This record gives sequence, C-alpha cells and structure tokens, in this order.
Amino acid sequence: MEFNTDIFSQYDKKWALVSAGTIQKHNTMTVSWGGMGTLWSRPMVTVYIKPCRYTYGFMNDNEYFTVSFYPEECRKALGVMGKLSGRDVDKDKESGLTPLDLGKAVTYKEAEVTILCRKIYAQDLESDRMPQDVIERYYTEEAPHRMFIGEVIEIIPGEAR
Repeated sequence: MEFNTDIFSQYDKKWALVSAGTIQKHNTMTVSWGGMGTLWSRPMVTVYIKPCRYTYGFMNDNEYFTVSFYPEECRKALGVMGKLSGRDVDKDKESGLTPLDLGKAVTYKEAEVTILCRKIYAQDLESDRMPQDVIERYYTEEAPHRMFIGEVIEIIPGEAR
C-alpha cells in the first residue's frame, strides 16, 4: 500500500469525505480534521465526528469506513456533503457524486484516492483536557468530537483522469 501526499494539507486544505454504512444505507460527510500515521505498528487513519452529526451513528454502528480525497473540481460537491444533513436529503443526489459499493463500505467514483479502514478504536474527546481557547472556539454549543481510528485495509486509487 502506498499513498504519497502532503499529509498536513490533505484534510485541512483539500478536505475529505468520510463514509460509513452499506450501499443501501450509508451516510457521508465532509471532514477537514483528521490524520494519518502509525499506531500499534499498523497504518491508521483518524477522523473526528461530533455526536450531533448524522454520520456519527453510522460510524458507531459499522465496522468499516472510508476516507476519500477529491480533485478541486469536486469542491462544490464536498461543500454540499458538509452543509446538508443525510437526515433530511439524499446527499448523493444533491452533491452529484456517484456512490460506489466496496462491499464493506462506500466511496465515490469521483475520488482521487479512497482509504478503506476497519474501525479499531473510538474515544470521546474530553473538554476538561482541552485548552480553554479550543473549548471557546469549538465547543460552546455542541459536545466535543469522537475520535475514530481505523486501520488502513486498502488504498484504492481513483479512475485514471
């Protein structure tokens, strides 16, 4: 498995989609917080989801999830995936992205790369362990994120462009 990238800009500057569930029932959301590295001698991906997000339940209820990255021309679609809730609308239809069934999880045809992960750990972030400026900026109205750590099972390149 190989994925060569500027690891610090993938989430923050390009954004990503995290998806969990089956092709029949899944949800996807845009994330800009996450990480890639090694834990317990395994390649890992980390994402952070707030409990109020619809995707949160899918992440808790499914063993696998994907993190996928997109070219700049998909920025508007990623905005839709981050702004609208799957509770209220068909985000796949609204975004114009084409879901692909990976068997264990879902990604999108337009992805430049998809990382298939098996969830191996989840932990709620605790506000009493955070700097006060972080609490004031991100957590005055909503509960802190849950960190989901997934072991990288496969790195799937997108279709040739």
